[in-house]
Amino acid sequence: MHGGWQRLAELADRGTATDRGGTLRRLLGYLSAEPRVIAATFALMLLGASGQALGPLLIGRAIDRWLEAPGLDLAVRLGGLDRTMMILFGVYVVGLVGFIGQLLLFGGLGQRVLHQVRSELFAKVSRLPLGFLDRVGSGDLQSRLVSDVDVVAGFLSQGLIQSVGAVMGLSLVLVVMVFASPLLAGITSLSLPLTWLVTRWFARRARERYRTARAAIGDVSSSLQEDLSGVREAQAFARTEHNVEAFAAANRANRDANVSAVAVTSAFTPAINLLSALATAAVAGSGGYLVLAGRMEVGVVVSFVLWVSALFRPLQQLSTFWTQAQAALAASERVFELLDQPEDHADPPDARSVGRLEGAISFEGVTFAYGADEPVLHDINLAIPAGRSVAIVGATGAGKTTLVNLVPRFYVAQEGVVRVDGHDVLGLRARELRRSIGLVPQEGFLFSGSVRDNIAYGRPEASQAQIEDAATAVGAHGFIQAMADGYETDLGERGGTLSAGQRQLISLARAALTDPRILILDEATAAVDTRTEQVIQRGLERLLAGRTALVIAHRLSTIRGADEIVVLDKGRIVERGDHATLLAAEGAYAALYEAQFGRSTRTDIAPERAEISIGVVDLDEDA
Repeated sequence: MHGGWQRLAELADRGTATDRGGTLRRLLGYLSAEPRVIAATFALMLLGASGQALGPLLIGRAIDRWLEAPGLDLAVRLGGLDRTMMILFGVYVVGLVGFIGQLLLFGGLGQRVLHQVRSELFAKVSRLPLGFLDRVGSGDLQSRLVSDVDVVAGFLSQGLIQSVGAVMGLSLVLVVMVFASPLLAGITSLSLPLTWLVTRWFARRARERYRTARAAIGDVSSSLQEDLSGVREAQAFARTEHNVEAFAAANRANRDANVSAVAVTSAFTPAINLLSALATAAVAGSGGYLVLAGRMEVGVVVSFVLWVSALFRPLQQLSTFWTQAQAALAASERVFELLDQPEDHADPPDARSVGRLEGAISFEGVTFAYGADEPVLHDINLAIPAGRSVAIVGATGAGKTTLVNLVPRFYVAQEGVVRVDGHDVLGLRARELRRSIGLVPQEGFLFSGSVRDNIAYGRPEASQAQIEDAATAVGAHGFIQAMADGYETDLGERGGTLSAGQRQLISLARAALTDPRILILDEATAAVDTRTEQVIQRGLERLLAGRTALVIAHRLSTIRGADEIVVLDKGRIVERGDHATLLAAEGAYAALYEAQFGRSTRTDIAPERAEISIGVVDLDEDA
């Protein structure tokens, strides 16, 4: 239990106060797109509120005119009661029609807002920089897209309409009460300031707790997403119990946060009921005294007793509204926080359209750091002519992947310029730039769907012949044809039915189909066996012909044929040259090569070279 409360405290500290009014105005702004629906809804609200106000008035009048009035015979009394009851029935029917109509209209509007917000969120997430996505878990993003948006939609489609209707009904009741008896209306109204103070007190505390609760459910979603994705590793390293305990802590924090929020909001309704009872007693006592004194009719007192109930019924509805409103405002803060994130270095207004690129790449004084951390790359200067293949090697953490990710503008350097064909990549249209780049990461991601769909992901209009040619080029056609349904075989989630090597071959075929001018291979053969690697290497020879290639590899045997090899160490270029030249130089690359293949009999390797070698050996063992 202690762990759950400790986690809850961390979540509470993480919540930040925001402009509640600004959040609400921004949320209501989504409704302004359909003014006719809003106007019709308000008209129906007026009809619904009329029943609450006029019903008790008609009942009181019936008592004073037909029951308490002396000198009327029974037939007249019954006829008058019949007419009054028919009018009363009509008033309530009109009120019911208004209530149902406003729910239908506003409910549909709420669902349209739900669709719009969720679409905006998904589009926003698709454009967010990778640095932000690296910091925020996919489970938390999913929680915002699904859970938080559902809470907001429920508030807009039900809670808001009920609250506005309640306020309108409250206002009409007060007007009719003043018309019937200003004295009793004044006595009844004495409870309203106290009710407002109680509502404000509860709302402030509920908002704080619901903000913490929304953060807690985001953590639960993130933990669940991560644990389900890593269940194989958890079992392999006997960490399942640890994961269960960690998830239990996050789940307890979520439970405690929601219990804390519900405890506050649940106490609100009894408080309103108590105030309602006190107001009813005050009206009944005062009205009874006035009736006995001959200063008021019985029917007026009966009407006021009914009005008090009608007055506090909207207040009870507002208690429910406040519960929904605090949860919705907390959820809205998380939604708007995501929508307000700066996008993935959006194209400038004067972004160039350069058509098909040749593929020349240059890094000019490039320095890059993730956030406020120490720079990962330091003053990188590197020119790669079009059509050349450059291998980038170095120990773990040397900055290899970071360097190549600057070319498609996944990240932006703090200093220096990255150019393609002489153009600063920040001045090019990102869509066109990335269409000219093929990326094959160490573990290619496959989507649910067929083999054909996955290969054609970057070029969905490709013909079957073109898809098969791309698969043949990288050596994937044979095993695809051997599958049950060939290219139409459903791969399931993330291609779970395939081996690591088969998934990588399909990723290579996907890149080949787009016919990129620049090809980035980030340890593309690290997850395959030696035989499959040989097949891929033959396919890559054909794929790389005439293209600019950036190849990251720890298996140095795969990059011996590169036009140039660049050695990185702690974010700096320490060596450049082809395979033979670098071996002859007996520098950092030679140390890497000899450590990997065990060919060194020398004992005079410099300490810094030995450090680099150890990094490579460790990574190869992990691979």
